[in-house]
Amino acid sequence: MFSGLDSLVGLARHGVDVKPTLLRVLTDLYVQTPAHTPDEERQYVELSLRLIDAVDPSTREIVARKLAAYPAAPAAVLDRLQGRRGATAPRPTPQPTDEAATRARASARDLVRDFFAADSDGRRTLLQDLDRAGPLAADTPAMPTPSAEVARRLETSVLAGRPGDFVRELERALGIGRGLAERIVNDLGGEPLVVAARALAMPAAVLQRILLFVNPAIGHSVRRVYALSALFSEISPAAALRLASAWRLAEPGEAPRPVRQGAGGSPARGRIPGSERPALPGRATPDRVGSDRIGPERPAVGGAAGGEPPSGDDPVEKVAS
Repeated sequence: MFSGLDSLVGLARHGVDVKPTLLRVLTDLYVQTPAHTPDEERQYVELSLRLIDAVDPSTREIVARKLAAYPAAPAAVLDRLQGRRGATAPRPTPQPTDEAATRARASARDLVRDFFAADSDGRRTLLQDLDRAGPLAADTPAMPTPSAEVARRLETSVLAGRPGDFVRELERALGIGRGLAERIVNDLGGEPLVVAARALAMPAAVLQRILLFVNPAIGHSVRRVYALSALFSEISPAAALRLASAWRLAEPGEAPRPVRQGAGGSPARGRIPGSERPALPGRATPDRVGSDRIGPERPAVGGAAGGEPPSGDDPVEKVAS
């Protein structure tokens, strides 16, 4: 049911207690996706509730922190993590009032506007101010859990000369709109891209290679690449996450669209969504062959094709039990 967990299941068969690791991995997979089907939600809740009582307090604390930053975290799991056993099924997450949500969006838009309007020194000062704000609040809009696979796909798309793929990967990784993703990539200063890399926990070496190729205005200046690399080491993760969260709030990305099915349940034929989009403004158009190939998707938390409930013989179910 859960792709990529075979090694944990194998260790469990040899008597190793993998429940703490399994709970953390399941939660990482869960928070990587902004929305879930009812089957995925039910599967995560059922497995997590079985595992929570069997893991150590440190693991429960780690999982609680990750879910606290996820807007649609299941209430039943949060209740169990906090020691409340009354809830056994998800209930709607309380939403902020319309007035509070409007104020939050307005504040996020102001921050985004001020950051892009500032020069390099002004942007550095703004990031320092965000750093001095202290730890992230629990209600900060959640960021997808960073992964090495995200950094690999971003780097691969740049080195292969596929700027459209790079924008789409950045859009998905940050959970922002297409227009804002293009603005980050095309920014002549390069600071927005450095902030994005910091928020996604990208290795410094990967960022340097991306800077050399993603934007000619940056890559043609060795001095600029070094300056941005230095900024990357100066930015705190909290400051980068605050700005990235403001991006998401000011211009959120679209929810993934379901694949349109043709006759017999097979995907309908036609152009791949997004394949007709041109390359970024001011760029040479890449070769059409493979120029719009989208990188491999992360596995969904639910595993059965078509959203079917898991089988009772699923190995992950057995480990959780």
